[in-house]
Amino acid sequence: MIPFSVLDLAPITVGSDATQAFRNTLDLAQLTERLGYTRYWLAEHHNMPGIASAATAVLIGHVAAGTSTIRVGAGGIMLPNHAPLQVAEAFGTLAALHPGRIDLGLGRAPGTDQATARALRRYYESADEFPQDVVELLGYFEPATSGQTVRAVPGAGSEVPVWILGSSLFGARLAAQLGLPYAFASHFAPDAMDEALALYRRNFKPSTRLAQPYAMLGINVVAAGSDAEARRLFTTQQQSFINLRRGQPGLIPPPIDDIESYWTSTEKLMVERALACAVVGDASTVKQGLAEFIARHKPDELMITSNVFDHGLRRRSYELVAAARG
Repeated sequence: MIPFSVLDLAPITVGSDATQAFRNTLDLAQLTERLGYTRYWLAEHHNMPGIASAATAVLIGHVAAGTSTIRVGAGGIMLPNHAPLQVAEAFGTLAALHPGRIDLGLGRAPGTDQATARALRRYYESADEFPQDVVELLGYFEPATSGQTVRAVPGAGSEVPVWILGSSLFGARLAAQLGLPYAFASHFAPDAMDEALALYRRNFKPSTRLAQPYAMLGINVVAAGSDAEARRLFTTQQQSFINLRRGQPGLIPPPIDDIESYWTSTEKLMVERALACAVVGDASTVKQGLAEFIARHKPDELMITSNVFDHGLRRRSYELVAAARG
């Protein structure tokens, strides 16, 4: 079976706060490390009341310090929000503190609304410079040369794996051109998944960083004691998605018994399409669903995200997924 990894947004649930979210994140990272997951990634979002991972590099350091073997990284850093040098310094620092365990995934979207994007990087016009910024960032990780005017300290000479993240053909094309591993956001935007994977693999150019294409796919998984229980737990993710599309992002809501009463028919179609890459059910349902997804799409790795309201049940979901992997 291929490697399984974890994507965590450090969710702030109704009735909780960021402090508890960070406790839960570290606890889940320690659990998934024991269960044999390969990576634990955190994602950069801003101005989102239910997501506590805005200061992504800081939280990565916290998780890495509380674990010992699992790789910890960003899935991802939204590069339009940052100067490439600052990202290289931050992840060079993390790599020096936790050698051989830090990953850096790079995204082109701002991870927020336009007003917040302007507040984050006031003089940045758009994401059009993303390819040049990625190349600049990769350069800072190269060993420093004599006479180099600007270098990342720490950072220069750091062996930090850099991934390109994406939900369209743009990221696939860039990852292939630069010879970098590619992570597709199929857990919330699956429409272009197959086409992007094919393009990436077909056009991949080997690099000093990667000899062969390596693609990871995101997938929503909620595992529970029964199919009915898992479907109820999944309503947390469904509600969160609807709230975001309604322009009303908030704390992560508890599950509800009747999701049909919550959404309109149009919203239902939108959510079902966006969350089409989901496996929801008991242990046997999840085992079969994951096996079918892997057989159909042939990813090199899966990134599992389980947006479950109750932390104990979220832990249990990852335990059942690990058992399904075998």
